[in-house]
Amino acid sequence: MTSCRPEYKKEMSTLQGSLVALVTPMKAEPPHELDVEALKRLVEWHIGEGTDAIVATGTTGESPTLTCREWETVVSICVGVAAGRVAVIAGTGTNCTATSVEKTKRAQELGADAALVVTPYYNKPTQAALVEHYRTIAAAVPDFPIITYNVPGRTACDLLPETIAKIAAEAQNVIGNKEASGNFERFKAQRKLLGPAFRIFSGEDCQSCEAMLAGACDGVISVTSNIVPRQMHYMCQLALRGDREKAKQIDGQLMGLHKNLFCEPNPTASKWLLAELGRIPPGIRLPLLPLSACYHDTVRNALKEAQNAQVPVERVCVLRKEQPDLGALRHVPVSDENNA
Repeated sequence: MTSCRPEYKKEMSTLQGSLVALVTPMKAEPPHELDVEALKRLVEWHIGEGTDAIVATGTTGESPTLTCREWETVVSICVGVAAGRVAVIAGTGTNCTATSVEKTKRAQELGADAALVVTPYYNKPTQAALVEHYRTIAAAVPDFPIITYNVPGRTACDLLPETIAKIAAEAQNVIGNKEASGNFERFKAQRKLLGPAFRIFSGEDCQSCEAMLAGACDGVISVTSNIVPRQMHYMCQLALRGDREKAKQIDGQLMGLHKNLFCEPNPTASKWLLAELGRIPPGIRLPLLPLSACYHDTVRNALKEAQNAQVPVERVCVLRKEQPDLGALRHVPVSDENNA
């Protein structure tokens, strides 16, 4: 059994609210190189708007199309800009256990606060194999928090609540799960099996408010928060406080975005809207294409409705008040290996 240092468990035990599944800014012209300056500005904007944590290099961050060097650059930039003010969680999961181990080790070295490890895709492992997969990764980084990630619609692999409980029992640094199965009952089952200390995050924006109100999850790893982070943060705070009327009112105004950001495969619509808002260039990499023109008006209208949500101007509580020197983050440390 692996062990997690008490300070790590204490830090992560309070993680809740709106965690942005961050897009990766890319330049408009092929080959759509990383736009590092846009990434820095984007992370700083999220912190100012109240986003509770940054989840980088996940599905929304187009991780399958990032080279190893690019992956390291994105994680390093997010860690450097956040500067301890909010947690940075790095997506490190692959369909190879050994590769997932190495990426998770590297995320810890780069200063991330935790790793989000998706189930192996395409291989279709058994539940017993999933226990061994996560146990092996956790054992390699015993002082580093790990959040499992279940998204069977993308992976053809379903991580069951009972399996998560077995994993958490064997690996104490597995401290949470992102549930994106679309099955609301999964939240309740995980809470019952794993208790209140285990962090449960919705991977479905449209289910997150109700799950938080039910006490069945602690927040959302959110696509919608890419576009309206302040509104998402406020909705989560209301739901976690049990203010059903206000939380549902705000969530109702966000529902159009929750749904229409998936009118084409994520992050197509999110990146298009952010480019429309002038926050990032419009670059997106194949095998995805820019948002089809037939959806432009629908997505714009959903944004207008979300922006009408009345929320106070507030900031998340931060560990450090000072803003880092973004110019000093130009040179990002990356390893010399595996840069393909």
